Amino acid sequence: MSPRGPIRYDTAPALRYGHEPMLTLTETSREAELFDAVGIAAELERLAEVHAGNARELRLAVSRHLRGALARGRASVEGLLLADRHGRRCAERLSAMQDEIVRVLFEFAIKHLYPAQNPSEAERMAIVATGGYGRGVLAAGSDIDLLFLLPYKQTAWGESVAETILYCLWDMGLKVGHATRSISECIRAAKADMTIRTALLEARYLLGDRKLYDELIARFDKEVVQGTAAQFVAAKLAEREERHRRAGQSRYLVEPNVKDGKGGLRDLHTLYWIAKYVYRVREREELIELGVYDPREYRRFRRCGDFLWAVRCHMHFLAGRAEERLSFEIQREIAVRLGYTEHPGLRDVERFMKHYFLIAKDVGDLTAILCAKLENSQAKAMPVLSRMMARFRPRARHTLSESEDFVVDYNRINVADENVFKRDPVNLIRIFHLAQKYNLAFHPDAMHLATRSLKLIDQQLRENEEANRLFLEILTSKNDAETVLRRMNEAGVLGHFVPAFGRIVAMMQFNMYHHYTVDEHLLRCIGALSDIEAGRAEDAKFAAELMRTIQPRHRDLLYVALFLHDIAKGRIEDHSIAGARIARNFCPWLGFSPAESETVAWLIEVHLVMSSVAQSRDLSDRMTIENFSAVMQSVERLKLLTILTAADIKAVGPGVWNGWKAQLIRTLYYETEPVLTGGFSEVNRAQRVALAQAELRAELGDWPPAELDAYSALHYPAYWLKVDLPHQIAHAQFLRSAAQAGQSLATSVSFAAARGVTELTVLAPDHPRLLSIIAGACAVAGANIVDAQIFTTTDGRALDTISISREFELDADEARRAARVTDSIEKALRGDIKLPEVVAKRESGKARRKAFALQPEVTINNGWSNRYTMVEVTGLDRPGLLFELTATLSKLSLNIGSAHVATFGERVVDVFYVTDLFGAKITSPTRQATIKRALISLLSPAPGVAAKPAKIAAMG
Repeated sequence: MSPRGPIRYDTAPALRYGHEPMLTLTETSREAELFDAVGIAAELERLAEVHAGNARELRLAVSRHLRGALARGRASVEGLLLADRHGRRCAERLSAMQDEIVRVLFEFAIKHLYPAQNPSEAERMAIVATGGYGRGVLAAGSDIDLLFLLPYKQTAWGESVAETILYCLWDMGLKVGHATRSISECIRAAKADMTIRTALLEARYLLGDRKLYDELIARFDKEVVQGTAAQFVAAKLAEREERHRRAGQSRYLVEPNVKDGKGGLRDLHTLYWIAKYVYRVREREELIELGVYDPREYRRFRRCGDFLWAVRCHMHFLAGRAEERLSFEIQREIAVRLGYTEHPGLRDVERFMKHYFLIAKDVGDLTAILCAKLENSQAKAMPVLSRMMARFRPRARHTLSESEDFVVDYNRINVADENVFKRDPVNLIRIFHLAQKYNLAFHPDAMHLATRSLKLIDQQLRENEEANRLFLEILTSKNDAETVLRRMNEAGVLGHFVPAFGRIVAMMQFNMYHHYTVDEHLLRCIGALSDIEAGRAEDAKFAAELMRTIQPRHRDLLYVALFLHDIAKGRIEDHSIAGARIARNFCPWLGFSPAESETVAWLIEVHLVMSSVAQSRDLSDRMTIENFSAVMQSVERLKLLTILTAADIKAVGPGVWNGWKAQLIRTLYYETEPVLTGGFSEVNRAQRVALAQAELRAELGDWPPAELDAYSALHYPAYWLKVDLPHQIAHAQFLRSAAQAGQSLATSVSFAAARGVTELTVLAPDHPRLLSIIAGACAVAGANIVDAQIFTTTDGRALDTISISREFELDADEARRAARVTDSIEKALRGDIKLPEVVAKRESGKARRKAFALQPEVTINNGWSNRYTMVEVTGLDRPGLLFELTATLSKLSLNIGSAHVATFGERVVDVFYVTDLFGAKITSPTRQATIKRALISLLSPAPGVAAKPAKIAAMG
């Protein structure tokens, strides 16, 4: 075995991701030893002597030793990554170490296991790295793709050597993708399969017969690549679209897939594959010489790759396996590893994730640049990335009658020349207005030029009357405003024209409630409002009805308010108050009057109020409605806030808006409307109850009238006002089945996959501790309650619908788990299990929530009800928390009149309306302090977990 000596790598100064752009790797300061090939070779020689004659034991011993050496080498590589933060260099070190392992195994196999004294022409082999390994970069958990290239005439020798290497690699715990083929077999496979073709495109010689490898590369280029560039590009871009669909179309998902997500490493790889295939380059630097990228763009390419590799390598090291999803659990640790620090208004992890999303945006920009270059060289047909108008027959290049500065090039708007934006900076807004007006896609060249012209957007342009008129028309247009605004954002124009928006571009909120970055959420809000207005939102029909009744001018105000409502996120000041101030400054530029500007500012300032009251207050309590009405001031403002609330929640993420929330918002509206109108309401309470009962009767047409009458009498008005029709139907069938079976205690299960929850409905005799028992039983079964709808029937039974977090993807698996939960509930209600003892044994808090630190808060308020004291508890959610809260309230001799349970990601907001045992409010300051201390103690973190001091509030 040839002693090659230890692998040594130069290291460079640490990259400071959180503070400044990444540096060019120029300096070297010391060398790091990773893999002692000489020492390992000597040890393998010793093992060959010890296990002489026993090939299997020898192979296992070799694998064990190499496994230990690999672990030590990876630990060293991780240490270097922590020191210098060079992602790509880390990936190259891991790949080089893998090269040495393959080399050691090959040389060991041909010397000690399958020696060929006088090798024939057939006893030749080349070992080739393919795929990601072929690029010379690996993460710790990456697959190792190997091609064992054999001559046309083969003997058993080649397969035996390949088999030995593979078994050793598998015994080391590595994931190996492999193929053993001749050159002709490789060519046939590459022609038939695009995945194999792509893998061979990145083939890299490792060791063995170099002539075999060179012949493969020559034949692959001549017989596979030549003349097939258009086919390859189309296939790779289609593959990219499908990958994005699977991983989540937006590049702004707050838990992105670093490898396969939009703007991730695979997108960078796709760019390189296409460039390599079309321009026949071997090294990335050649793309500059060919004019595909200029030096500045190429530096962006390198910077994106280095950052993404740093993140991915850290993810694999932290997880101890291949982990591609940048989940909440590891985001903060990676932020610390990469050197991010906390700034006013932004935590370290939020600054890291903002940088991540900006990098993802850069990847998208680089994709557009390459596609434009390919089109200009006619390497591909009509645009794959701009399919919006692909169904229409494209017209050839022609000018627009409204402006000579723009042309239409096959249904895509483009600039007439490179000075379009310099001549008139308003054109930076006008191009998007014209594209929207005429249903045009955007030519990549135009977007590239717009991005390079951002310095032209100054204060003069921001205050320009024409520019603001065009922008308002874009924002409020009925023609796909969301998509046009997103293209403005991707080009950087939106963030420069509205600087406050630029501050929240790529900003994530480190919580489990919001699915997207702040800018993406705002753009999706515009899309949600557009869907509501057009009647496309089947789950928000009430908001659509209101939209048709607001004052015509207020339509524009609503769109602007939604666009601005979260624009002040990431500041020390409350974002609602700061956002209202931004609106007061911004709206006059759009031509709004002082009164209109104030309406927009008011909507932003109170945009969370309706959602909060609807989900966490007793809507049947007169004082709740009076307090809410005092904030609303007028029916018109109530309508505007109702519509805004629906659009806002719909745009948070899939499944967040649901029938329960829609019904609660509708109920709050109708309860508030008569207070604001002095008693008049479009639909009074009795009419709404009758309407709800009539809708249910229509759905239960096969029930006898007498049975329908009896069932309708079972529910109080609050039930009919708060429960949506699908749940009313399910409840009716559930209660009917229980009655027919003679059950006083019954449970049922349904799945709400879109919300990520499983709904458990419980029918039981009502008593004061019922909710506490149900919550405890769920905790015993390991189920986390995220929502609860609690009702009492007129015959003294409780009908509770409990939503628990879904654990399994398949309904069959989830059904078995739900059966265990309902069984636990029934046993607890029958008294078969002692809840306090069993709950205490369960581990509290899931790893997913350990990533979050949340300040607990307890508010005691006597101003929301004439009969009850309201106790509001906010803190970090965990399994069993609701049981602990309700049990504690019981121990404090409090009766719970009603409970309102809601979770917002990792944050729980539980509201209890309570009295003392005599039915009186809790007015004693001493008693209130006792309640607060008891509840805060439940919410405070365990010893050793850092958190801010608890916040306690009270109102007389």
